[in-house]
Amino acid sequence: MVLASASATRRKLLEGAGLTFSTKGSELDEAAMRTAIGLEGTVEPSDVAEVLARAKAEDVSAQVGDAFVIGGDQVMAADGKIYGKPHSMEDARARLLDLSGKSHQLHTAVVVATGGATVWAHTDVATLTMRRLSPEFVGRYLAAAGQGVMGSVGAYQIESLGIQLFEKIEGDFFSILGLPLLPLLDALRREAVIEG
Repeated sequence: MVLASASATRRKLLEGAGLTFSTKGSELDEAAMRTAIGLEGTVEPSDVAEVLARAKAEDVSAQVGDAFVIGGDQVMAADGKIYGKPHSMEDARARLLDLSGKSHQLHTAVVVATGGATVWAHTDVATLTMRRLSPEFVGRYLAAAGQGVMGSVGAYQIESLGIQLFEKIEGDFFSILGLPLLPLLDALRREAVIEG
C-alpha cells in the first residue's frame, strides 16, 4: 500500500490502525486544480474533495504499478463558500473570527486506486459549531498553536488546542482529522488488501 499524501495526521492514523505502507506525495499542482474545479458555487464541496482525492491517488497509482494507493482530501464549507488551507497567520486569524459563533462543514474524501484508476471512493461530512470567540482569545490561541494551524483548512486541530474553539461537533472523529478511517478499512478488507 501507498499513502499519496504528505499529511502527518493521515500517516499517523494509518500507522495507528496497524497498516504497513509507504508514502509518496502527488506532484500535481493542487492550487491549480482547485482553481480549475472552481471553488465558488458551481461545484459541491464534497465533489471538490473527491475530485482532489481521486486525482492525487490516481497520479501516484500510475507511478507505482499494482500497489493500492490511498488518497485523501478535505475542504471546508461555510455560508456557501469553500475554503482551502489558510495562506498566512493573518488569514487564519480572519478565518477563525469569521467562523466564530457559526457552524461549518468539513467534507473529507478518501479514495483507493490501483493501476492508475480509482477502485473505491467515499466522502464524509462533519458539522462543527464554534463558540463565540473574542479577537483576544483568537490571538492567544494562534500564538499557542503556532504554525501547525496552517496545515488545516479550518486553522485548527481538534486533537489538540483547537478543541477549545468549539461548542458542538457532529461527525466522525477520524473524518474530521482528515481520513474516514472506518470506511477505508472496510474497503481495504473487501479488496483483500488487509486481512478481514
